[in-house]
This record gives sequence, structure tokens and C-alpha cells, in this order.
Amino acid sequence: MKLLAFIPIRLTLLLIAGILIGRFFSFHLTYLLYATISLFVLFATVFVFEKNTKTLLFGISAALAFITLGIFCYTVSQPINNTNHYSKLHNLESAEWTLKINEILKQNNFANRYYATVKSCDGKKISGSILITIPKDSISRLLQIDDEIVTFSKIENIDPPLNPHQFNYKKYLQDLGIYHQMQISSKEFIITQNQNTTLIGIAAKARNYIINNLKKENFGPEELSVVQALLLGQRSDISEETYSNYQKAGAVHILAVSGLHIGILLILIQFLLSPFKNIPNGNTIILILSVFFLWVFAFIAGLSASIIRATTMFTFVAYALYLNRPSNTFNILALSMLFILLFINPNLLFQVGFQMSYAAVFAILWIFPILRDLWFPKNKVVRYFWQLLCVSIAAQLGVLPISLFYFHQFPGLFFISNLIVVPALGVILGIGIFVIFLSVFNLLPVQLVWLYNKIIGVMNSLIAWVAEQEHFIFSSISFDFSQLILSFLVLFLGINLFYKFSSKRIALFLISIICFQGWAIYQEYNANKITETIVLHQSRNSILLNRYGKNLSILNSQTKNIDYLINDYKTAERIHSVLFDSLKNSYTKEKMSLLIIDSTGIYPKEKTDKILLTHSPKINLERIIDSIHPKEIIADGSNYKSYIDRWKTTCLKNKIPFHYTGEKGAYYFE
Repeated sequence: MKLLAFIPIRLTLLLIAGILIGRFFSFHLTYLLYATISLFVLFATVFVFEKNTKTLLFGISAALAFITLGIFCYTVSQPINNTNHYSKLHNLESAEWTLKINEILKQNNFANRYYATVKSCDGKKISGSILITIPKDSISRLLQIDDEIVTFSKIENIDPPLNPHQFNYKKYLQDLGIYHQMQISSKEFIITQNQNTTLIGIAAKARNYIINNLKKENFGPEELSVVQALLLGQRSDISEETYSNYQKAGAVHILAVSGLHIGILLILIQFLLSPFKNIPNGNTIILILSVFFLWVFAFIAGLSASIIRATTMFTFVAYALYLNRPSNTFNILALSMLFILLFINPNLLFQVGFQMSYAAVFAILWIFPILRDLWFPKNKVVRYFWQLLCVSIAAQLGVLPISLFYFHQFPGLFFISNLIVVPALGVILGIGIFVIFLSVFNLLPVQLVWLYNKIIGVMNSLIAWVAEQEHFIFSSISFDFSQLILSFLVLFLGINLFYKFSSKRIALFLISIICFQGWAIYQEYNANKITETIVLHQSRNSILLNRYGKNLSILNSQTKNIDYLINDYKTAERIHSVLFDSLKNSYTKEKMSLLIIDSTGIYPKEKTDKILLTHSPKINLERIIDSIHPKEIIADGSNYKSYIDRWKTTCLKNKIPFHYTGEKGAYYFE
């Protein structure tokens, strides 16, 4: 089956190309609007006069129109381009902010965090979103969705990652339209009384009511946390151990209400409604009720962005099933993607959940028929599990490149996890919805609680067993963006080859494999040639990385809690061996000398090129500068902030470059 033969898929790809162009290049919004209108007028004119969609002129005009539309959609969707955005205001240092909570984030040990919409600043209505962090204390309470607060706190920039290959939280928030944050103590805001209730706020209250009712029942803590995640999209109570088990077993996707849950729920609903097929307009009734119940479930699960996205996608899938034409499934799925990207939020294209959801569904629709037809067991039970395995493999093939790119790991026993979880998930969702319904009216029997608790407990135990088979968990896999694109190319050409063998398709498939392997070999060769020395940033610690090709020496004052810093670097840079050593007082490399002054404050009075200050040495920096004449001074995260400020002033006075890793990030020696 030729995916590119479907016009909606072509248009979706053109729109995506435009969104990508808009992301990496800046355009004036007014000129972009004129260009978009003009190109669509040209496109319509060509369509009217040509009356043939296969001509070159029609293809070029359609491509230009939809690419420009993608650029326009992305540009106009960026909140910071709005003339009413709060960032366009001046004198924000002591402004009065009115903020409305629209999402509660997972709390950590130190603070509660929220996304909030900016309602006004000094009484002026403005727009935008902001990240709020409220430290935990004895009087703080958890804010709720739709709460409106007033504060005089200052907005702050969101810092980029300070160390190489760390998760870029600043970029992640920018894709959500959030550019600044506020650190607010519990005494620095008040909750207003006049609050407008939103649909998402009503959904959040309904979900909290259900959760509170479930907590009154005799569920185990781990079982209840999984129930909340599976049915209500609430993952904050899941323990690190349980979450890690699901991650290692390749089943972490079931802990977030997503396309898998909505898809299984759609199948379950349509099965229960199948008797309606025997009455007039029965299929139409099934479609309407299926969509209605999907959105009721989305409402109960809190109407989060991921749930709305998945439910919207499967609303289109339900319509495709209603039409009962396989080719229309691809068209309608592409149209759903086009609709979501175009009319809701083009930034969804850059979110991992969105990418994996659509990749999995497209892969199932495209690859599953090939795998299913390889074998047709006569036994119905065997056939069911064979088809389930085929679905699992197809979905995994679709998301594998994305998973390797973002998470750098592959659970080898994913098929076992899915054979355990997916059949059970339909039962768990069905019983779970019934449990929620009864709990709302306080009619939940003890026997049903015991049964449901046992089912979840058995599933947790099986997932934990799979996670213990660590030999089948492949982690720290180096996989860059080029490999992501090339792997999808290999997959696309390989599946095309399965549909129809030809010498041309075989040649293209082999060329794609050679390109993929060639790039991997080149990256390995290039990794062998790189040498670099880096001072990393970590609070209360000093870490130097000294790299020679694929060999890495870690020089640090303590080895605790540094794995999260080192592992990402090792994976991205294709490091094979790691050695640990303690920091010395001085180093020399390629005619460059480095002096390290630690808490002892002892140093030799010899000329040096660079000085690294660690663990807050009590020194007279001006005297050191006069005697040693360094060319640059570096301070890492192990120093007191007050010392940093003093050293910075001294260096500025003496016109010597000063690099503090807590502000400028890791330091690279030239």
C-alpha cells in the first residue's frame, strides 16, 4: 500500500514541512499572511482552470500553499508573537500579577509546581503562560485548577541546561508557550474570590472527587496509584520503583492515559454497542454513542492535553470505522493530524507523546496486515495471541526510532509485557470504569474492590518480573537525529518492499541501509578523534571530564549523585570506557596550565594560564592575580554564592575573564 498515494497524507507532510521551516526561521507575520492568502488564491485558480490534480503546476501551487500555511500556523501560534503578550510590557519589576492556574504538575520533595495563565498585569488585561514554583512549608496548600492568585513576585528567565547533553527544560517549556517562571512563597500571594470556572477546572474537580472516593476503599497504595494512572491520568502517586519497573518492561505507556487506552476503550464500546447494528441507522447510532462515551471518559480523566489529543485522534478513527473502508482510515487519520496541527496547536508536532501516538497508529494500520498475513493459525486462541503479537511488533517498529532518539533504550521483552498487559487492559479499563461509576454513588462493594485490587496487583507483579530480566534491557544506545531520519527511511522503504518486490525497491532499500550504517560508522570514527576537557556544574561538588576519543576520565571530589550527569554524556558522545580519579592541584595539557585552588586555599606562586576555584577557598583573589597573572578564572558549583559575587567583582576590576558554571554552564578548555 502506497501511503503517499493518499492526498491527505501528502498535504499533512507539506504542512509539517512548513511548520518545521517556521520553527527554524523567523518571518514577519503580516507579510506571511499576505503570502499565504496569495498562494491559496493561486492554488484555487489553478484548480479551477486546470481541472486536473496531476499536473506539475497544480502540484507546485498546492505544495507552496500548504508549506506557507504551515509556516503561518506555527508563527501565529507562538504566544510571544502576540502583541498582547506580557513580555511586551515594560517595568515588570514590581508589577501586580493576576494568574489563573490551568495545570498542576508533579510535585517534588521541595516544591509544588503549576502552569498558570497570565490574566492581567497592573490591572491591564494581557496574555501568556508562566511556570509557578511554590516551596513547600507548614502553611502552604496545593492550589487547584481555576484558582486565581494575585502576587507581586518578579518573573524570572528559565535557565538552559548547564551541562552537555542534559534535558533542555527551557526548550521544552518554550514548545508549550512558556518563557518565564515565578518563584513564590506561600506568603507572597492571595487567592481571589471571583474566579471563572472552566471546563477543564470542572473536569479536575470531578476527577479529584473520584480519587477521594477511591482512597476511602480498601485498595493497596501501589494498586491505587496504578488505578489512578490508568483511568484518571493521575501519575503523581506512583512510586519510583513501580514506574521504573514499567519502564524497563517496555510498558510505561500504559501508566499515562493515551492512544492505547482510548483505542482499547473504543473497541470495548463498539463491542458493547454491536447489537445496534441490527436496527435501522444502527451504525450511525454506534458512531454517535462511541464518540460520546470516549469524550465522557476524557472528561473523567481530566481533559489534559495528551488525553484531548488521543481522544480527538480516535474520534476520527471511529468515523473511519463507520465508513468501513480501509483506505479511508489512512485519509481520516491524516486529516485528524492535519486538523490538530492546523487548528489547535502546531507545537504538538514537537511533543514526544504526539509523535509516538501517531507513529504507533500509522505503523499498526500499515505494518500489521503484513505481519498478520504471514501466518493464519486455525485455532482461535492461538490466532488471537498471534494477532496481538503482530500489533505489538508493528507498534514497536513505529515508535522504536523515536524511543531510541529520546530515551536511548530498548526493552527486549516488550512483546511479553504487551502480551500480558494489552489483553488485560481491556478488562482493567472495563471493570475500572464500573468501579468509578459505583464509587461516585458510594455503592462500591468490598468484593469488587478486592477483585480489582488483586488484578492490578498481579499485573504489577508480572511487570516487575519482566523488569528483573535486565539482560534483555538494552540501554545507553547512542542514537542521534540523523539516525532517527535514516531509520524511518529504512523502515518506510522496507515495508514498501514487502508490499511489492521490484529491483528498484530492493536497490533503494539496500541504499538506505548502507546510508544508515555509513553514518553510524562515521560517528564512531569521529568519536575516536575528539579530545576535550570540561568543568561540569554540580552544587557542592567539583567534576572535571577529560576525554580522549572514546575513553573518559572523571576527576572529582566525590562520586555521589553524578550518574545522571555522566550517563547522558557517555551515551551521546559514544564513550566506551570510564575511569575515576581524584582532583589534583594542577594539570598541564598542550602548553596550557591549570591551577586548582580548593578549600585549603594553598597554591604555588607560579605563573599559570587558568585557575579553577573549588569548595569556597578563603583567599585574596586580587593578591593571587597580582602574583600568578592568570589569563582566566573559573568557579564551579561547589562554591558559596557570596564568594562567587565577590570574585566576579574582582575579576571585572582587573579585566580578567571570569566563568561561573552556575551562570554560563560547563566550561570547555580550548
